[in-house]
Amino acid sequence: VVKYQDSWNIIRLEDCSSSGNGESYQEQLSRLEGDKESLVLQVSVLTDQVEVQGEKIRDLENSLGEYQHKLNSTEDRLQQELLNRSSLESQKLGLMEEVPGLKLKQGNMEEKHINRKYIYLLAVCVCPTGITEKIKDTTNSDLSSVSSGVDSSQQSPVLQENVKNSSIRKLWGKMKRPGVLSDDIEPIQFKRGGFRATAGPRLIRAPDSGRSSRAHTSFSKWTTEQVCGWLEDIGLGQYVSLARQWVDSGQTLLSATPRDLEKEICIKHPLHRKKLQLALRAFSNKTMEKSSELDHIWVTHWLDDIGLPQYKDQFYESKVDGRMLQYLTVNDLLFLKVTSQLHHLSIKCAIHVLHVNKFNPNCLRRRPGDENKTSPSEVVQWSNHRVMEWLRSVDLAEYAPNLRGSGVHGGLIILEPRFHSETLAMLLNIPPQKTLLRRHLTTNFNTLVGPQAQQEKQEFANASGHTPLTTTAKVRPKKLGFTHFRQLRKLRMDESADYICPMDTWNPPAMSGTPKRRYGSFRGILARDSDRLEQVGNAI
Repeated sequence: VVKYQDSWNIIRLEDCSSSGNGESYQEQLSRLEGDKESLVLQVSVLTDQVEVQGEKIRDLENSLGEYQHKLNSTEDRLQQELLNRSSLESQKLGLMEEVPGLKLKQGNMEEKHINRKYIYLLAVCVCPTGITEKIKDTTNSDLSSVSSGVDSSQQSPVLQENVKNSSIRKLWGKMKRPGVLSDDIEPIQFKRGGFRATAGPRLIRAPDSGRSSRAHTSFSKWTTEQVCGWLEDIGLGQYVSLARQWVDSGQTLLSATPRDLEKEICIKHPLHRKKLQLALRAFSNKTMEKSSELDHIWVTHWLDDIGLPQYKDQFYESKVDGRMLQYLTVNDLLFLKVTSQLHHLSIKCAIHVLHVNKFNPNCLRRRPGDENKTSPSEVVQWSNHRVMEWLRSVDLAEYAPNLRGSGVHGGLIILEPRFHSETLAMLLNIPPQKTLLRRHLTTNFNTLVGPQAQQEKQEFANASGHTPLTTTAKVRPKKLGFTHFRQLRKLRMDESADYICPMDTWNPPAMSGTPKRRYGSFRGILARDSDRLEQVGNAI
């Protein structure tokens, strides 16, 4: 409006000075008045629009404040859920650790139940009435001798049960199969139609199916029952029924191909088939490896020791024993649902420790010793639980439970050149902003591994082409083209090149007798082979 007033005054002056224009003063004034009204109207409209936009901006600011509040509350709930999830995972791992023990207890209870039922049937159905009375008398006499003047009601049920079992075992030792008891009792002849004559053969296992009869006979000459008994002993009892129909002798299995095993006795599980082939190859080569003494039950406890209890069910179902640990491949671990690159390295280092200790089942140390006298040769044999005890000793007890299920053990700490204190800090979930806490961990970690291992780790980290070890990297199977399938089919078991613990590292050159030098040589071998997993699988 001001601009309009100024322009109108200028025009008015110009009109007064120049009267020669064809337009009169009244016409110009009318035109300017119209322009003025139009401008006033536009200003009014713009003012209304500004007010409307101001209200929208205030509404948006209010909405933004509400959404910010909701975001903060959501983040708080997410953090709480993460804490709850971590707690639940710890509880889950704890429960998974208890499952194998409960299974063993269940098996023992079932075995005891079967033995009791067996003794009862043999005593009641086969023995005469006088012998049954003698069983009762013997049990009662044992109970009275143990009580020694104490009322039987005051004894614990466990003590009474143990006494009963011991008395039954004593009486069982006097029994002569198939149906005769102690020396002062005359033998009873089985008669058709008399005391269940078929009970003896049904309850007593054939004598040629025991281990003692197999030990002194070549496997190729084993009978069908001996082979079936051996299959049960190594954990492949589910294939006994079909094996009994197909196997004539041990030679049948020795000459069988993998296709025969899959076709005739339906061994479709690849690791079951591999387990059987490894055992048969040992019989063919007449070489008994020390690792063959470690069964699949021991392997489940070994997974507890190296900090990977979450894979116990898969290993147990696949019947992975000590011999199979030597010949595990990357694809075998992927079949067992072990996809973490860190867990692959954990199993690899643990197998190395087993080999150096000649597959001693008790080589891993589970309990803490003298914290002031630890050396790398001792740390390399620490179990996962022992590492958590070390964390508690260096004032990091609140982070120690985070190592459950991480696969961190002494062998991984010492032997893996890419495992540093930063990797351990990530596994412990120590926030990056807690620099003093991380520095404290680094100082104690370097003291734990020693100067030699620390120097080798640093040299490996400074090498060209080094890829840092992360906690989220995965291993994927190598993709094979169509032209590689024929070569893969012709590849024999001992020619596989993707063992998780390569064959050439099992026989290192002659070393000094001290454990420190021995593990130092192994560390060098691991350093040369540290990137092999990345060549086999693609890390993401």
